[in-house]
Amino acid sequence: MTEHASYTASELLAVMAARLLKDGQTVFAGVGVPLLAATLAQRLHAPTLTILFEGGVIGPFIVPGELPPSTNEQRCTRRANMVLPITDVLLLLQRGYVDVGFMGGAQIDRFGNLNSSFIGDPRSPTIRLPGTGGGNDIASLAQMIVAMKHEKRRFVPKVDFITSPGFIEGHKTRAERGLISGGMWRVVTDLALMGFDQTTREMTVLALHPGVSAEQVQDATGFDLHIDQRVERTAPPHEDELAALRKLDPERVYTA
Repeated sequence: MTEHASYTASELLAVMAARLLKDGQTVFAGVGVPLLAATLAQRLHAPTLTILFEGGVIGPFIVPGELPPSTNEQRCTRRANMVLPITDVLLLLQRGYVDVGFMGGAQIDRFGNLNSSFIGDPRSPTIRLPGTGGGNDIASLAQMIVAMKHEKRRFVPKVDFITSPGFIEGHKTRAERGLISGGMWRVVTDLALMGFDQTTREMTVLALHPGVSAEQVQDATGFDLHIDQRVERTAPPHEDELAALRKLDPERVYTA
């Protein structure tokens, strides 16, 4: 599904991601849909949600219509509680003060490993991507939400490079690699909501979005997904959610 009569696929993605966040949480958010979703949650149901930026900002106020394009952009600091060196913000992450890490990626595999480094052969990649930034730190230490468009080229059997670790090779391999906290929790797409099996750590569909079939989700995925025949369905975006979202992004920079 790419568009509904009353909302776009990107708007659906932002709304569904926002619903996962809770009041009182501290969220390490990337720019784009993660930031949009976190800010939307603040406006609607999580007024005490605290947003952290990789650039060192704690608790910024995001002005509607002025979403920053980078975590190092000056708009990220507006009315912030604190602005720290990046190492101090990552130290807060390491000490367990961050509830949720929230980011996107170019590729994700069945164990939730994310790639934002390159596509293709590492010796001669076909596409170079932005790289890790704080993505490895966040995914190594926090419970993770990933938001991304659902396409077969993105949902691959094995990522070309693990920029941000999920459950590595499944089962207990994450802990065996020394990552004893955090892990992938939810993957939100424009088609469905996914979680991970508690034993195998493989991706599994928890709910389908309105108008989406199980076949559509599987066809857009490069590996086999577990989809229960009685899988739940998410509620479509409400008018108040869409109104708040469109106020935050009136030019549809992230939600076109």
